[in-house]
Amino acid sequence: MGLALDVARRAAPTGDVPVGAVVLGPDGAVLGEGANRREADGDPTAHAEVLALREAARTAGTWRLEGATLVVTLEPCTMCAGALLLARVERLVLGAWDPKAGATGSVLDVVRDRRLPHRVEVVGGVREDECGDLLRAFFAERRGAGERGAPSDDPRVWTGEPPGE
Repeated sequence: MGLALDVARRAAPTGDVPVGAVVLGPDGAVLGEGANRREADGDPTAHAEVLALREAARTAGTWRLEGATLVVTLEPCTMCAGALLLARVERLVLGAWDPKAGATGSVLDVVRDRRLPHRVEVVGGVREDECGDLLRAFFAERRGAGERGAPSDDPRVWTGEPPGE
């Protein structure tokens, strides 16, 4: 998670939400990493997880990332949860839960839906305070600059606490 946090910090200077993702192979080697680049690239699909999965597939020489672990600072959205399934990632380690758009256990649980042919093990709340603090600081700075801030003042946002608990 430390590397994912370092990667996340690369997103902030471009105005992107500081989310970082790292894909580890079955042996623990880093296969890919990515930071949000939606603003930098003008690409709605340039989420940290998708970019990390793309790099990991290039590194591995295959789109099948069986046995891999994705480590990400914020719970993946529906698009990214789908990408995890399609890449056959074995495990997801996430920092902060996203009670507004999370799709791996909070709002939705796409990656463990029994109707789908692949499921992902989810380990949540890893270094959740650090991950949440990075996001809260980013949005506080944006609000101070008069830009649209965090989508919610809900104290559970980015605290690692899944909604309803």
